[in-house]
Amino acid sequence: MATPSPLETPPAATGTQIRNFLIVLAAIALTVAFSFGLKTQTTSVSLESMAKAAMPLEVALSNEKPTLMEFYANWCTSCQAMASELQSLKEQYGDRVNFVMLNVDNEKWLPEILHYRVDGIPHFVYMQKGGKEIGQAIGEQPRSVIEANLVALSDGASLPYAQSTGQTSAFSTTVEPKAAKTQESAADPRSHGSQVVNKS
Repeated sequence: MATPSPLETPPAATGTQIRNFLIVLAAIALTVAFSFGLKTQTTSVSLESMAKAAMPLEVALSNEKPTLMEFYANWCTSCQAMASELQSLKEQYGDRVNFVMLNVDNEKWLPEILHYRVDGIPHFVYMQKGGKEIGQAIGEQPRSVIEANLVALSDGASLPYAQSTGQTSAFSTTVEPKAAKTQESAADPRSHGSQVVNKS
């Protein structure tokens, strides 16, 4: 019986090497496909970039278009979950409706946060031309609800979903209203004479 020389590879070993090589190629192809699939599924829309591109509140209140104002925070998972849908709606309705974004972590917006009684985010306020509020929605909203409200808002009609609530991220301000001296203003901390003081 002849023994194979050290330079010859037995037929069984060659088959195993080819099989292992094909497995490695398949694994690489699957890894690339999986990575590409994840990249296309993750949103490329960031709240920060949306906020930078949003209409400034002062302009929105004076440009004769209705407005959708969103109170949000970059850490808010519900806000992040809705970002790509809102960006898509802005691209579709941005010529008819102002899209304003106010970050609740920015103390500049404290008067608006108190005025609209924001205690959960995302918090949406629908406003007619000139800034008159006609509806609010709190928490994650289905695209269909927001879109129906945007169509009605742009047409000057009543909102089909004027008040709705979905999943929110809890939010509390770092300031609180100062105790008022009169009985009337003490009953409502948002009354005309109240002051705001920093908690910290």
